Amino acid sequence: MINCSVLISNLAAILATAPRPSPVVTFLQKQTNPAFKGLYHANGFDMALLIPYFIVLIILASYGFHRYQLVWLYYKYRKNKTTTPKSHFTDLPRVTIQLPIFNEQFVVERLVQSICNLDYPADKLDIQLLDDSTDETVKVAAEVVERYRAKGHDIVHIHRVDRTGFKAGALEHGLKYAKGDFVAVFDADFTPPTDWVMKVIHHFAEPNIGMVQTRWTHINRNYSFLTEVEAILLDGHFVLEHGGRSRAGVFFNFNGTAGMWRIKAIEEAGGWQHDTLTEDTDLSYRCQLKGWKFLYLQDVECPAELPIEMTAFKTQQVRWAKGLIQCSIKDLPKVMRSNVNTREKIEAWYHLTANISYPLMILLSVLLLPAMVIRFYQGWFQMMYIDVPLFLASTFSISSFYLVSQKELFPGRWWRTFFYLPFLMALGIGLTITNSKGVIEALLGIQTAFARTPKYAATGKTQANVAAKAAKKYRKRLGLVPWIELAVGTYFALTVWYAIANENYITVPFLILFVYGYWYTGLMSLLQGRFDFFRGVVRSNEEERIKPFPVGI
Repeated sequence: MINCSVLISNLAAILATAPRPSPVVTFLQKQTNPAFKGLYHANGFDMALLIPYFIVLIILASYGFHRYQLVWLYYKYRKNKTTTPKSHFTDLPRVTIQLPIFNEQFVVERLVQSICNLDYPADKLDIQLLDDSTDETVKVAAEVVERYRAKGHDIVHIHRVDRTGFKAGALEHGLKYAKGDFVAVFDADFTPPTDWVMKVIHHFAEPNIGMVQTRWTHINRNYSFLTEVEAILLDGHFVLEHGGRSRAGVFFNFNGTAGMWRIKAIEEAGGWQHDTLTEDTDLSYRCQLKGWKFLYLQDVECPAELPIEMTAFKTQQVRWAKGLIQCSIKDLPKVMRSNVNTREKIEAWYHLTANISYPLMILLSVLLLPAMVIRFYQGWFQMMYIDVPLFLASTFSISSFYLVSQKELFPGRWWRTFFYLPFLMALGIGLTITNSKGVIEALLGIQTAFARTPKYAATGKTQANVAAKAAKKYRKRLGLVPWIELAVGTYFALTVWYAIANENYITVPFLILFVYGYWYTGLMSLLQGRFDFFRGVVRSNEEERIKPFPVGI
């Protein structure tokens, strides 16, 4: 008789040693073997969903890989970091300081005071307070300027009734009265240290230097959880984006403030133009295409105030997102037609088009749940070997990007960043709705007013109540956007439920980021004084409420 137990043991041994087909082979067998008839088979409808789903994932992953590229550039060209000037002026040149403001009554005095405290020969420094305000800031600014003029400072208050061109128009108007060959720009929330000009000016002793940018730091970093996350986001930009690009010798941009220009470079590039919301990036590309070189001084710091409200933060981010896409439409064709090398063209492409990822995230959000359903029936192979790597390329690159930047700035306490990373990624996701609107407007050629970021001189916990009261004056209304964000967050909560119900646990952490991101930005926008929505109060944007004031010059 056949010993069944021995037969089973031998068969098990054979199966254990036999080569197992790869997951790819197993999947293909399921799709083609008649034995699997009646189980899932690909169809046209599913492919119509999965093809755009994968295209979006691949594009997002490519931008994720680009973040790794910036880290690599930062370290590969570490020897190219700009520190001390290569030469010095024997006779210090005259410098003009431009201070563009718009309805900044809470910070204008702090701004003027910090500028008048700069350690530079008084006879070689003139200051322009470029005031486009439409409220009582005009009176406050005029009084502050008069007070410092009485102390011997060469400072003038230039107020425009016609706000044509917004910030770019104000800067261009101020250049008509500039007395120096170099011009430094500081926004209303900046407080440069006394030695800032002296640390920057000597780099212009090289005649081919057109602009020098310094690194922003944050005077209210510890004000709230939101400002902590904002600081990490900006640190990543100023350390790895500016650091990597400047060290590698590719194009990078002036950030609109805390930098100095050679006026000749501005003029040769065509001057300040206001057909984009990021006039600083536009001028930067036009200037570098003319052959002027830019320097980035990572070790020269310039403190500034971070937005303390979600609505103010969103206003800032959507302006930058829309403006960069506008610059990509305007300036990328010029870059691609120029004689700069391929590496510079590729980097310019990624720099100027990065915000296209926001509408792609919207598309991914729409496709995610149906794609999960289809992928569940296709099996774990595709989820594990295709979706997950693409998700990791898109998300983990963000984590490493900001971890490296914090390690560079704070070697002894950078590990604290691990706590903020999930919230940082979630916040980036939560900005998708508002930033996508700005990107789509840019692609459609829809022009909008320059929306300022409100500042309240909120630099410590004790000033929280004062800042909250001040915020009521300048708070921007977002209408239905917060409610849309809450609705999208609820949609992703359903995807979390579906994933758990079908034991697809590996996707749950990613989905929770979407839920938290949309709910956090939506709730913060509503809770920070947004209750006028329920009362049906309609207020115009402050950019549209232009009131006449006498012209200062």
